[in-house]
Amino acid sequence: MAGALVVCSAVPSVARAQLPLEPMRESGQSITAAYEGWFRNADGTVSLLVGYFNRNSKETLDIPVGPNNRLEPGGPDMGQPTHFLPRRNWGVFQIVLPADFGDQKLTWTIVANNQITEISMGLDPLWEVRPDREATMGNTPPAIRFEPDGPVAQGPPSGIVHEYTASVSAPLPLTVWATDDNIVDSNRRPLEGPPLRLFWSKYRGPGDVTFADPRPLPAEQSGKATTTATFGASGEYLLRVQGNDVTRDGGGGSQCCWTNAHVRVTVTP
Repeated sequence: MAGALVVCSAVPSVARAQLPLEPMRESGQSITAAYEGWFRNADGTVSLLVGYFNRNSKETLDIPVGPNNRLEPGGPDMGQPTHFLPRRNWGVFQIVLPADFGDQKLTWTIVANNQITEISMGLDPLWEVRPDREATMGNTPPAIRFEPDGPVAQGPPSGIVHEYTASVSAPLPLTVWATDDNIVDSNRRPLEGPPLRLFWSKYRGPGDVTFADPRPLPAEQSGKATTTATFGASGEYLLRVQGNDVTRDGGGGSQCCWTNAHVRVTVTP
């Protein structure tokens, strides 16, 4: 099931949110939360899988957690991004909820370019998904490690998987080892390019982040992929590394199979 986009009416004090079917523009448009479904965890809790749709084709926005970027009730901070890349971004974070969450709802409110959107999220049985395994072919998300034999990050982001320290303006080496099960749906037209792709981006942080190569290609045998990140200001950052297999962004609507992992970087002056 593909993640749906729902835009609620804006309050009178702000401009009307751009509708999903309106043409994209380079800048000046809204950002909408994208609720992609929920899934059960082994410990009995449940998780909401959440992305977003930045309707700007070029404009990147930074919106701090607070009145303009909040989750309620229980927030405003529930791990959502504060740095919003252009266009559609899939499964960028999950919200872990207690097993007895029941029929309650969470609402993510985003105000961008003076336009407000509010999306409610709950545990409707029709929205249950399996981001860890595609039902028909058994495809699973890429596995990403930050040490050759280190712990595996796979599927939706879960906490902080690695930590770094860096200095302002000094390139920080970022190395991962990425592998995939290479399961391909024979009924789909083959996609051009490498079967496993990585993408580094800023998720949160007080300044600009510049990647030498935001899309380093994993080596064929080892899966090793290296780039650097340079930070424009001191403070604490979260970076996101995304791994996509042949299903590419959004998994062709199946909510599987891609991996998002978050790392923390403490940057000193």
